[in-house]
Amino acid sequence: MMHIDKQISLIKQNTQEIIPEEELIRKIKRKGSLLVKFGVDPTTPDIHLGHSVILLKLRTFQDLGHKVVLLIGDFTARVGDPSGRIKTRKPLSVKEISLNAKTYREQAFKILDATKTIIDYNSRWLAKMSFSQVLKLTSRYTVARMLERDDFSLRYRNNISIGLHEFLYPLMQAYDSVALKADVEIGGTDQKFNLLLGRDIQRDYGQSSQVIITMPILEGLDGKEKMSKSLGNYIGVTEASSEVYGKIMSIPDELIFRYFRLVSVLSREEIDTLEKDFKEKKLHPKEAKKKLALEIVRFYHGEKEANYQDERFEKIFSQKGVPPEISSHFVNTDKIWVVELLRSSGLVSSGSEAKRLIQQGGVRWDGEKVKEVNSILSVKRTHTLQVGKRKFLEIIKK
Repeated sequence: MMHIDKQISLIKQNTQEIIPEEELIRKIKRKGSLLVKFGVDPTTPDIHLGHSVILLKLRTFQDLGHKVVLLIGDFTARVGDPSGRIKTRKPLSVKEISLNAKTYREQAFKILDATKTIIDYNSRWLAKMSFSQVLKLTSRYTVARMLERDDFSLRYRNNISIGLHEFLYPLMQAYDSVALKADVEIGGTDQKFNLLLGRDIQRDYGQSSQVIITMPILEGLDGKEKMSKSLGNYIGVTEASSEVYGKIMSIPDELIFRYFRLVSVLSREEIDTLEKDFKEKKLHPKEAKKKLALEIVRFYHGEKEANYQDERFEKIFSQKGVPPEISSHFVNTDKIWVVELLRSSGLVSSGSEAKRLIQQGGVRWDGEKVKEVNSILSVKRTHTLQVGKRKFLEIIKK
């Protein structure tokens, strides 16, 4: 394995905290290969770049020769992580959890080495626990300690209900570390309470406490809230390459190098050089974003697709043109209501969405902005319908 000083340097890169770092060094010296745990509840069907911050760190551990366990929280997902929540989560059905877990596995392997990843499910032990075992686990912690959490204390002070099962969630996550005998657990900064509890519970069960590593929370496209599918500010790892490229180009300038460091695979030295040029105004924000977009699309979609989207973006936005390859939609009428065309062509999901986009100035017909929701379009031969900055469709009369 790589020399320990080099390992620690790579592991520390971009992390928020390592608790405690000295113990991580001792564990590597003593054991060589560590068991590194990352638990994820399949509460949504897709993984986005926010998740990739941790998955890329796990890949670093794999490349250094350590064992990685991707723990699918199919049992904890029935409760739902209360971290950062101001109300109780709506429970998911077993079917929903199962379907989401399947896509999580497939998408995680876009980053992790499938041959070096152990997939496990916490229902394997949590679903089998007897009531006496649950009592033993709950006796390890107090209600007062639980109420120290910001989310629980806020809800308690404001008379917002807290389900007893929500108190069980961090204990269940902590017991996962006992079941796996984890040496290291990785999570976002919002998971620090749960991760620290895992250290305590392992010690109570006679195990060596895991080292915890917290990773920064990635801001979404708005530059304010954390990346989240529910907030609509996310970039999915399986989204179309054109969407990924276009969304990267839309991020605020102040996030460019945070994204470079947290979600790209460029070396630290390469990023430092780019950032130096950026600060010295030798690198324009647009060119920096193009470089970032190219790197992200290349990682998830390959070199050929990255180069194509780079050329496509340049044609659309720099030359005010239309992408070289767009889908076609055929109509058999001379005139059509713009809302109906947007809906029937699949560019929008509803008439209300179409009207909103038109009112916001986001719809163009042959390059001209459609100003009225009642506009009737004249269809002659071939036309270009554009929605937003990235969606184009060729409209052809039959």
